[in-house]
Amino acid sequence: MQEITGFIPSTSTPYSEFKAHLGEEVTVKGTIHNIREMSDFAFILLRTARDLIQCVYSPEFSDFRLSPEIAEQSAAKITGKVVTSETRDGSERYELQIHNIELLSVPADIPPVVISKKQINCDLSVNLDYRPVTLRNPKERAIFKIQEGIQRGFREYLQSQNFTEIHSPKINFAGAEGGTNVFKLDYFGKTVYLAQSPQLYKQALVPVYERVFEIAPVFRAEHHDTSRHLNEYISMDFEMGFIDSFTDIMNMETGCLKHIMNLLKTEYAPEIELLKVNVPEITSIPCIRFKDAKELCVKKLKNITDMKDFEPEEEAFLGKWAKQQYNSDFLFVTHYLSKKRPFYTMDDPEDPEVTLSFDLLFRGIEITSGGQRIHDYNMQVEKMKKLGMNPDEFETYLMLHKYGAPPHGGLGLGLERLTMHLLGFKNVRYAAMFPRDINRVSP
Repeated sequence: MQEITGFIPSTSTPYSEFKAHLGEEVTVKGTIHNIREMSDFAFILLRTARDLIQCVYSPEFSDFRLSPEIAEQSAAKITGKVVTSETRDGSERYELQIHNIELLSVPADIPPVVISKKQINCDLSVNLDYRPVTLRNPKERAIFKIQEGIQRGFREYLQSQNFTEIHSPKINFAGAEGGTNVFKLDYFGKTVYLAQSPQLYKQALVPVYERVFEIAPVFRAEHHDTSRHLNEYISMDFEMGFIDSFTDIMNMETGCLKHIMNLLKTEYAPEIELLKVNVPEITSIPCIRFKDAKELCVKKLKNITDMKDFEPEEEAFLGKWAKQQYNSDFLFVTHYLSKKRPFYTMDDPEDPEVTLSFDLLFRGIEITSGGQRIHDYNMQVEKMKKLGMNPDEFETYLMLHKYGAPPHGGLGLGLERLTMHLLGFKNVRYAAMFPRDINRVSP
């Protein structure tokens, strides 16, 4: 009788181990990425989970012969001898002299987009229409390997700071942020909403765990079609209790970003090199109050009409200003107007017209919103009423305040926006694996 032990023996040698097997025969599994046939030999690039391995065919190496069945995008098991070869720049690499190819599957058709080139040469709409295919291109998949590293760094750092990972529901009785930009659902005859944010739940868990975080999708029913917005995106959130000031939250994010960037440079170096990523150096992040930042914008830019928030060109200007003044790719803008912040944001006791809140700009685009929350029951009820909200509709949320909550605060960081600007993309859809916007719900 067969027994399952949980051990999976390795049947494919990763490229990272080729050096140890120099001169030996190994077997590698992967997808045939590209075939270049010459008169008496051929180069076959095998795409594995993270590498492109050059394999060389020649009748001199073995009795094996190439056949027409061996086509690009075939899954294959290639056995051969590990040897060294010289690249164009004179460096040494390892390759495989093919002894045998066993096909594991063959494609039924030719891909609609050429993916064996260095990069995908097609419109964004075509790229997204054929996403299951275009993601196979090494540069396209490298985007999301780096995105994995961002999430991994976020998780690692917060766990090292005694945060507990949580998973909040995505079907809610009300929107967390207020307003009309919520997706409504028919839930067994009741109207419910897709989560705009895990905000209300992560606050509820502060008295339980003190520090919590979540990496999960959120949904915004906003009728925009811009290069920086999605209707579904991944939000990396954390909430922390027993803070002394909302600057504690900014310090936590700064430490987290330092860890993320260092992790990318070390653990994701192949992808960083492939995409030529300019990974920022972070020692500290400068801060400026919203009022002062607005004054800078008014002096330098024309036709500014909204004095309560920033336009994209203002954020871009502030990004350049931070780089010139502080050599920083990041800038915290603090003390936003109370009118522009959610109902749970704490007003500044010294100036109730502004809040103990902040946004983080990265190279001229907002990637984070955060701040200190109201933890006093009477204060929260009073602010709800002031904003025309009915506290009775938030009975379960107000349990947090009614039965005691410590001073706390947190933030939400947009994964796709951070990835977009880190990699220098002009459109956030390049940084979403399967983006959802007002025009796209497939593939």
